[in-house]
Amino acid sequence: MPNPASPHDSRDDSRGLPDSPVPPGLLAPPELNREAWDRAGRLLLAKTIGAFAYEEIVQPTVGPATDNPGPAREGAGQYGFTLDDGSTVTFLARRGAYGGWQVDPDSIRRTERAEGAVPAGPTAAPEPFTDPIRFLALARRTLGVDGATFGHLVRELTATLAADTRLQSTALPVARLADLGYAELEGHQTGHPWLVLNKGRLGFSADDAARWSPEARTPAALPWIAVRTDLAGYRGVASLATPDRLYARELDAPVRAAFAAALRARGLDPAAYLYLPIHPWQWTEMILPLFAPAVADQAIVPLPSDGDVRLPQQSIRTFLNLSRPERHTVKLPLSILNTLVWRGLPTERTVAAPAVTAWVQGLCERDAFLRDECRVILLGEVASVAVEHPVYDRVPEVPYQYKELLGAIWREPLPPRLAPGERARTLAALLHTDPEGRSFTAELVARSGLAPAVWLRRLFGALLPPLLRFLYRYGTVFSPHGENAIVVFDDQNVPVRLAIKDFVDDINVSAEHLPEHDSMPDDVREVLLTEEPSFLTQFIHSGLFVGVFRFLAPLCEDQLGLPEAEFWGLVREEILRHQSRFPDEKERYETFDLLTPRIDRLCLNRNRLHTDGYRDRPERPHATVHGTVANPLAPAE
Repeated sequence: MPNPASPHDSRDDSRGLPDSPVPPGLLAPPELNREAWDRAGRLLLAKTIGAFAYEEIVQPTVGPATDNPGPAREGAGQYGFTLDDGSTVTFLARRGAYGGWQVDPDSIRRTERAEGAVPAGPTAAPEPFTDPIRFLALARRTLGVDGATFGHLVRELTATLAADTRLQSTALPVARLADLGYAELEGHQTGHPWLVLNKGRLGFSADDAARWSPEARTPAALPWIAVRTDLAGYRGVASLATPDRLYARELDAPVRAAFAAALRARGLDPAAYLYLPIHPWQWTEMILPLFAPAVADQAIVPLPSDGDVRLPQQSIRTFLNLSRPERHTVKLPLSILNTLVWRGLPTERTVAAPAVTAWVQGLCERDAFLRDECRVILLGEVASVAVEHPVYDRVPEVPYQYKELLGAIWREPLPPRLAPGERARTLAALLHTDPEGRSFTAELVARSGLAPAVWLRRLFGALLPPLLRFLYRYGTVFSPHGENAIVVFDDQNVPVRLAIKDFVDDINVSAEHLPEHDSMPDDVREVLLTEEPSFLTQFIHSGLFVGVFRFLAPLCEDQLGLPEAEFWGLVREEILRHQSRFPDEKERYETFDLLTPRIDRLCLNRNRLHTDGYRDRPERPHATVHGTVANPLAPAE
């Protein structure tokens, strides 16, 4: 009998096959262990139930306290709902602003329906329930999910839970996180607080996730490519009007010489090409297969790395330069499905990015309030290279993922914009809680020496005035969610001002014409999304108030002793303070009414479960609207 460890079977050596070594054994990542998996699962299940209840995908009812032996939390009530098999999930939860739910992870129980019992009458003993994947399987019909969507959901949820497990295994105390720099802190964040499937990254293998995800915290040197100018187009703001100006700042002279030499060695003219970095995954998975004719024709030529080490951020396609922090951040297309969309770069918006940047930054530079008082930082997308696909970009009905395949955007770096002693952290960091249960916000408040209410006033005073000014004066909104909004702190960890990134992708303007829009160039007007004034306020409500403050308020109540009602009172005070500062804009306050009694309930998870699922479509999806919720900022009746 042959040795099973032999490189080939000695009984048949006549096939002429080359000897091959024994393939290496399979390895499982060390962080994929039961303890971390269970902890991550418990937290994700609580998040799932809370998010689905907020969007009314499930509709829990109040239950008697005796049904659930879980630990009680102050202000928490008991709730439950029935699953497909007649079993019941019960849990403790606290209701919050905008109809939100904060589910206690330790309180979730499942009670199986006893044999012969009516569906509404479970009699078996309740058992701890911590598995979000099993929950999905037991609740498929309850959630209204069809079979095809369910298959993809399980995959995306499992990938999210694996990423959460990695984070749990490598988590640091907030006292250490508070000392990290902006770039490094990003790799410790847990992702979108509202979206359940926030790290699905469909298209990535386990090896890809271990190499390129933010939580892997692995710096990398990116390769570059050269693309012939009959395929690629360059755009830049005035200071970077030509590609040579950009490359002189971004590439050392020896690197530029090496790139040119590589082209000349092929008999090609460097003047006929544009250079851009590329994500290695995108090159292998998308460019080589889909741009193969251009590669064969040497219209696309691979180049070596520029040598700079970069780190992927929470926006997984965005890389900060660690070697040279003064150099631009690069945003690259990455054709994976993550959160709600494919993470490519839309060709039209890539081309327009510098023009949009110039217009928005021009508004800020001409506005003394934004420029001198708010000192808001708008990290502009100042240069871009866009590469159309010769077939896909000419067919409107093609799925949008195939029209976002190749290009690069260079964004202004944050470090040079900070004053001495200032440091920056994304707004999302304020929602972070370490394994010991201490929140990042509580750590910063303690370090500042300020009372919690005073610190929060400083936070709201840094965030809201510039956003309100853009809304009221210019009918323009960004999506100030936790990843795009960056809080700048002084050397005492007190919030002092706001920085905004990725605003070109998320900017919307009023569909109702305002005189302030007359300065908008035609090429900007053509690409900016528009919304009716009554809906424009949703970007602040959903991006900031619902998407961040809805989670921050109960955290502040638990860890800082500041009641939720007082939290929202401070937010409202800041809005009213801004309005009283500029009484001549009273008409705009009514047009863009942030204090209306109710607002539309935007539903991000419904979009995946019901509205779009995983189907291909020619345009990027938008959040689903489902009913309305009470606005905690509305005047008391």
